[in-house]
Amino acid sequence: MTYDLILAGGGLANGLIGWRLKQLRPELNVLCIEEQASIGGNHTWSFHDGDLNPAQHQWIEPLVVRRWPCYHVHFPARSRRLSSGYASITSERFAEVIQAALGDNLRTGQRLTQVTPQSVTLATGETLQAQAVIDGRGVRESQQMVLGRQAFLGQLLQLHAPHGLEAPIIMDARVAQGQGYRFVYVLPFSADTLLIEDTHYVDRQALSADQLRAHIADYVSEQGWSVAACLREEAGVLPITLAGDFTQFWGETKGQPLSGLRAGLFHCTTGYSLPHAVRLADRIAQQRDLSAHALDKSIRAFAHQAWRRQRFYRLLNRMLFLAGQPEDRWRVMQRFYGLPEGLISRFYAGNSSVADKLRVVSGSPPVPVIEAMHAMFRYLPRHYENRE
Repeated sequence: MTYDLILAGGGLANGLIGWRLKQLRPELNVLCIEEQASIGGNHTWSFHDGDLNPAQHQWIEPLVVRRWPCYHVHFPARSRRLSSGYASITSERFAEVIQAALGDNLRTGQRLTQVTPQSVTLATGETLQAQAVIDGRGVRESQQMVLGRQAFLGQLLQLHAPHGLEAPIIMDARVAQGQGYRFVYVLPFSADTLLIEDTHYVDRQALSADQLRAHIADYVSEQGWSVAACLREEAGVLPITLAGDFTQFWGETKGQPLSGLRAGLFHCTTGYSLPHAVRLADRIAQQRDLSAHALDKSIRAFAHQAWRRQRFYRLLNRMLFLAGQPEDRWRVMQRFYGLPEGLISRFYAGNSSVADKLRVVSGSPPVPVIEAMHAMFRYLPRHYENRE
């Protein structure tokens, strides 16, 4: 059998692509193959209201487990409530909805040993053919990208009593810093359950899982909460792009259509990938030619546009990671969250205006000026950022 499309990997991006095609083009013969027993892995994906348009909010609504009308941030010298809506999707809900929708078009527990633009080979030796294969199996290593890391460990905790939070805390940086910017992220899913993540923006992950768990325990204790049970634990390391050579990065793929983190489709500064995944799913569902060549060309153009639009964010990342002392990097974010709310919303959505960008870099920088200048231009002599 030759499929119209095979999705290699059942993560966020490929899951959304398969689901969107099922909704809009059910006549297509699409197969999603996932190595694990269930799609979606062990994750929580969140997004701001302004990250998606009304139509996109509508079609992903069945995946959303909780919405909030606002969120909070806390820093040593600033706390703020922002009225932007915020929502979260859990991997459990993702798997429940999309696996039911895909039905026989999903194969789980199948390890892939080879992926090409038009075929996949399973560990069993079976080879499946398709008009195109989209590889969405997570981040791929590349010498063409200069990356920092957003390393985190999160625990979904059941408390003995209500926690009293009515909205998420996106960043609580009133915690001891270390070799990078550290903050705690809190999602109140119910009156007595919280997802708490200990998050670090670092050059490399140096802390053990036990250390991150201890940080969460300390934070819980400081808030006066008492834990009845840990219901789930998740951990990850998200790429934060400082600079890169887009042309060479995509030249490594040799015509292989990609999706998600593997395609570099995520917000360079926050690591959020759901908005890009939603837009890519819409793009592919509307594309009439789903051949490997046409998909590779289309996705590459989509990724190139996203790359160009985020050039300013990569510059900010270099200032965050390369200027000043690691333990003082929270000052950059504290200053940022003192800016107008509309600017912050557009930043998360990846739609910063020229005026926004000027406003972000104007005034006295929260890091030493000379170090900030060196950080801004550090990778330009190697032609990163200029070869687009």
